[in-house]
Amino acid sequence: MPRPRSLTDAQLVGAALAVIDREGFTALTMRAVAKELGMATMGLYRYVADRQALEILVVDHVFRSVALALPEAHWADRVRVLMKRLRVEVAKHPAAVPLVLRHRQAAPGSLRLIDTMLAVLTDGGFAGADRVVAQRTLIGYLLGFLQNEYYAALSGPGTISMSELSAQEFPFLAATASDARSVSPDEEFDRGLDIVLRGLVAG
Repeated sequence: MPRPRSLTDAQLVGAALAVIDREGFTALTMRAVAKELGMATMGLYRYVADRQALEILVVDHVFRSVALALPEAHWADRVRVLMKRLRVEVAKHPAAVPLVLRHRQAAPGSLRLIDTMLAVLTDGGFAGADRVVAQRTLIGYLLGFLQNEYYAALSGPGTISMSELSAQEFPFLAATASDARSVSPDEEFDRGLDIVLRGLVAG
């Protein structure tokens, strides 16, 4: 196969995302990406060490796609903007969610986003342990929501099954699952984030 003279990170990420979007993240292999690029598998090792390095490139791309310039606004509103922007970027490649969860701390783009969030929290009066807990709480909410949105959505089969449970045996679960089917992902995200932000108070 003809081999490109040189590859950029953007080309590598583009090929990796093409594989992930088409076949899922488990299909991401050095061989699959090399085939996508029209080159021999061994040639790909000139540009990236292994599959994990490819995965980190993908995750870094997702985080770097989030615009970090924020409007002049209350700190909570700026945090909300960052969280929504990241959710939008992840939605462009939903099959990559497990990689985002796995490699977020290894991707430089993720670290830049977190640093931006910490700067916003600092403006809001958070410092020391309060800032640590606030940041971890926000990231925990975001990652948990992404996992639920793509693997346990309210509109998914799990909620439908629970809504059909016996109302006598599981009265609250059956009723709540029935109500959940009318809640859109956007409403769930926004209202949940509002709850988290209201609970964060600088010491």
